[in-house]
Amino acid sequence: MSIGTVLAQLRDDFPDITISKIRFLESEGLVTPERAPSGYRRFSEADCERLRFVLTAQRDRYLPLKVIKEQLDAIDNGNGGFGSGGTVALSTARGTVAPATDFGARAGRVSRETLIERTGVDSAFVTELQRNGLLTPGPAGFFDEDAVRLVEAAAALASYGLETRHLRAFKVSADREAGLVAQIANPIAKGKGTGARDRAEELVREIAALSVTLHTQLVKAAVRDVLD
Repeated sequence: MSIGTVLAQLRDDFPDITISKIRFLESEGLVTPERAPSGYRRFSEADCERLRFVLTAQRDRYLPLKVIKEQLDAIDNGNGGFGSGGTVALSTARGTVAPATDFGARAGRVSRETLIERTGVDSAFVTELQRNGLLTPGPAGFFDEDAVRLVEAAAALASYGLETRHLRAFKVSADREAGLVAQIANPIAKGKGTGARDRAEELVREIAALSVTLHTQLVKAAVRDVLD
């Protein structure tokens, strides 16, 4: 298949996919299409399946490319618990990608009523989250899958006695971290050359994953000190 054909096959599931993105993933060694004598890329069905695996892991699990590549290498070598490489193995592996940080998918249109139904909270709880700046609907008034995860986590914390006003500290910390990431990523996104934005987005994923890991370890260490 040509790169245009691959793009058409992936676009239904990944509307934001671009030729630049596919070329970037190739440059990072995630997929290695053959080259025709004329120099044009020629993708196989297995190549297309690898791209689906990568894009799904990024979208649904927010995994950095380094982790995804390690999983693909393990699959190719028969050491990933999924069997040997190939279309069938990758399809099977899609639902079992182990998240380094599970940010969830950003896509989707979730109404306020659906959000309440899916999370089991009441309307007042959602209102409190919004009032404290923890939850914000999109321009059309809908939420996304990330919002569902956020409300579930906030509700779980509330069951331990943490009120929504207590959670503002998490929002302040997240905003500060986002500001630091933006300082690093924005110059790259505005750089010249194809794939600049893709490189910036991947950098954001990498830093976000490391940030969550660092935060988790710091909280664990602090709690351990309290318990000791």
